Amino acid sequence: MKKISKLKYVSLFMRSLIFSVFMMVFTMFYSFICLMTYPLPIHYRCKTVGLWSRIIVGALKLICGVNFRIEGRANIPPHDNAIIMSKHQSTWETFFMQYYFRDVAIIAKRELLWVPFFGWGLAVTGPITINRSQKSSAMTQIIQKGRQFLAAGRWILVFPEGTRIASGQVGKYHIGGARLAAETGYPILPIAHNAGRYWPKRGFIKMPGTIHVVIGPIIEVKDRKADELLALTKDWIEETMTRIDKK
Repeated sequence: MKKISKLKYVSLFMRSLIFSVFMMVFTMFYSFICLMTYPLPIHYRCKTVGLWSRIIVGALKLICGVNFRIEGRANIPPHDNAIIMSKHQSTWETFFMQYYFRDVAIIAKRELLWVPFFGWGLAVTGPITINRSQKSSAMTQIIQKGRQFLAAGRWILVFPEGTRIASGQVGKYHIGGARLAAETGYPILPIAHNAGRYWPKRGFIKMPGTIHVVIGPIIEVKDRKADELLALTKDWIEETMTRIDKK
């Protein structure tokens, strides 16, 4: 974080505190609404969670001055779904993806379901949860459930770095999402963003500004293997990160 005056810091701290309290209280309340939608079809459950995500993103803009702009909207297939592979710097993109794309199924570690309130909302969306300590069975589950969800018209959201990586750094890209693409034939939609500048990993202070989200061109599977698909995805994301980080 850039050096700021004490007065500015106090202002940022108070706004971040107000937002955090709002997010916590609203999430506690809304999680019960999410649970009540569990008997409904997945589309309606995802729309309910998507509304919660939209409100959180809107509150962040209103309270903390964190806005966003999107480049590359035309790259989203208008009638088809794909495997989203996104940079993971912040908590912000987990909210954004849930409402911006329809019926998203996120690939996530199963421990997230155990988080009170937040985990309930995540469970309602029908995610693909994996046990990281059992890599072979986790990959089998990703491919089996991923194939089923893709065929049902759902988007699959993958954070290939596996965990949030601080702004300006590059994590290890894991093969899961690329292998799912290679096995199913569904394309990859790469996404880069710099949300970590404004809502940093393990950072309490939310810095005002505009998050730059770039949606890349579809990466078709064709006859490519998983390793090649992962390399193409990583190259595009990190090259784009270099461009937007300069601004």
